[in-house]
Amino acid sequence: MDKESIRKFEYIFEIVERNGRSPARLIPILQAVQEQYRYLPEEVLTLVATALGLSPAKVFGVATFYSHFTLTPKGKYLIRICDGTACHVKRSDGLLAALREKLRLRDGSATTPDMLFTLETVSCLGACGLAPAMVVNDEVHGQLTPEKAVALIDELLRKEDENDN
Repeated sequence: MDKESIRKFEYIFEIVERNGRSPARLIPILQAVQEQYRYLPEEVLTLVATALGLSPAKVFGVATFYSHFTLTPKGKYLIRICDGTACHVKRSDGLLAALREKLRLRDGSATTPDMLFTLETVSCLGACGLAPAMVVNDEVHGQLTPEKAVALIDELLRKEDENDN
């Protein structure tokens, strides 16, 4: 087992310990794991199950029941475009098309190959007064045009370039 895997597993055990090794704390444990890794890897779900004395099927069932959890890797920046009634009427589909083009997402892919961006649509962000709206990680952006949405991506890319240098 490599050092990265050992560190990963040690961190999982820290999360479990902080939650008192309690099966009743499964959801907060999974939330903490997903916050760290941006998804729930299968081997981690099995590890959590073993540490809590639960069956892997039980843990997997919880992870797949709640839409907040994901079993597939997400990008560093999770972009959610609202397609609720208010946003749809104000052409949120134009935002989606512009961002798919900017991020070069083809064939139904949601995440860029560099794992920097994941693009999703959601039924409602609860920001109808800002329609059309999108959220980047936890930051709401409203009254967008396709050009403004692309400019937000360009800004994030500039920040990433600065961090790399």
